[in-house]
Amino acid sequence: MIKKLLLLLAVAVVALVVIAALQPAAFKVTRTATIAASPAKVFALLNDFHRWDEWSPWAKLDPAMKTTYEGPSAGVGAIYTWSGDSKVGKGRMTLAESKTNEVVGIKLEFLEPMAAVNATEFQLKPQGDQTTVIWSMDGTNNFAGKLFCLFMNMDKMVGGDFERGLAQLKTAAESKSK
Repeated sequence: MIKKLLLLLAVAVVALVVIAALQPAAFKVTRTATIAASPAKVFALLNDFHRWDEWSPWAKLDPAMKTTYEGPSAGVGAIYTWSGDSKVGKGRMTLAESKTNEVVGIKLEFLEPMAAVNATEFQLKPQGDQTTVIWSMDGTNNFAGKLFCLFMNMDKMVGGDFERGLAQLKTAAESKSK
């Protein structure tokens, strides 16, 4: 009986490994919001890490979180590092692309609780007197990431944070517009 249970367990583990290995490595999370503010007002909130506390969905999760800034105050080369509790972890963002009022691209490095490097981008599209903001994150999962994603969907895990962040960005940009 024990041999049969061990054999069944071994088959289940092998099946799990095969299923995880066959999962796509690449993932993308995207959310969109329309903001009643000019691209310039929205861009100013995105292009300067010093202003992220005004709208970031993670800024208030850990009041004791330590943050540092390096490089230029805004634009390409600006760096933001954080270290906090288990809700926010530890990481670094480097502003890698900055096209005035159009695009902000970020190299996002998670150090803890799980190491990962992802590309994050904000696209700004003028729509009359409003701006459509498209926030996306692209990444690649190694085997451990693929295995993790069998049980936790990346879109569900991060998408809610993006939605909350875009709502807070909308509030910040629109209050500055009035």
